[in-house]
Amino acid sequence: MKEKQIFTNSPSETDNSHILDSGTTPYANSALAEELSAPLPYKKFLPEPTEEVRTLLKNAHGEIKYRGTNNYIFQAFLQENNDALKNLICSVLHMNTKSVKSIVITNPILLGKYIEIKTFILDIKVLLNDNTIINLEMQIENQLNWPERSLGYLCRSFDNLNTGADYLNTKPAIHIGFLDYCLFPDKPEFHATYKLLNVKNHNVYTDKFIINVVDLTRINMATKEDKLYGVDKWAAFFKADKWEDIIMLADQMPSLQTSVETLYQLNTDEQIRETCDRFIRAENRERGYKNWIASQAEEIAKQKEELAKKEEENEYYKSLLAQHGIPLD
Repeated sequence: MKEKQIFTNSPSETDNSHILDSGTTPYANSALAEELSAPLPYKKFLPEPTEEVRTLLKNAHGEIKYRGTNNYIFQAFLQENNDALKNLICSVLHMNTKSVKSIVITNPILLGKYIEIKTFILDIKVLLNDNTIINLEMQIENQLNWPERSLGYLCRSFDNLNTGADYLNTKPAIHIGFLDYCLFPDKPEFHATYKLLNVKNHNVYTDKFIINVVDLTRINMATKEDKLYGVDKWAAFFKADKWEDIIMLADQMPSLQTSVETLYQLNTDEQIRETCDRFIRAENRERGYKNWIASQAEEIAKQKEELAKKEEENEYYKSLLAQHGIPLD
């Protein structure tokens, strides 16, 4: 008997059904603004899936080359499938999908168009119900700066008032990070929510400033509530590396079906594949460079340690010679 799951979530104490417009775009000060950012409302790049596509997907097997953890695929997938965007956010925030009147990505990219990788914006900015700003981000490698990075993004989103406006009109800002590593190894947790609160009595300071972290490596630690809202299924969707596994997920959670179809279409589109390959090559080059820097730093540290030992030995022999009245020269 399958465990009962709620995917059109009911409100809870973590309910966030408010939203806003920051009035800014990440490309506002970029020369590539017109080239890289898509006009709003966003025009879909992919056609509606045909029966032929669904049949091919049904028989798909083997490796998923471009997975949901790929930054480009992550953004392309969510901006191409508005229902998936809504269901994902409602799942993580424990919202009722019926409370969502509008949900729009305010920094869409033009799929199929050449993108300069160095200027690619990693976070996805979402405007929910015209009064809440949500940032979504996928991070695969631990750069050891997530707390500061997420706070930086969140603070910029929270600073959304126009000049002269009342502070009471500040719109809620929420940052949702999907990490493929454990943020705090000594206190692992699958899905964590952080708020400003009183350290003595735990009284919440405000509900307008929230960080959510989903650890994709700790799906096995999902709580009963996480499973109730399908957060574990979304994590498994992003982590899936075989078509058989992701198709099985859609069978378990029907609301994922269109998400699987979109992922399949993105994986089979030549322009998307070419862009993904460019991103992968760039990431590999950067990873290789960082590894080289790290190895050089390690070698330098080793040489400094050996030099320090030699200097210590020299000082010892100098003092020994001095004790016996033997001149150094």
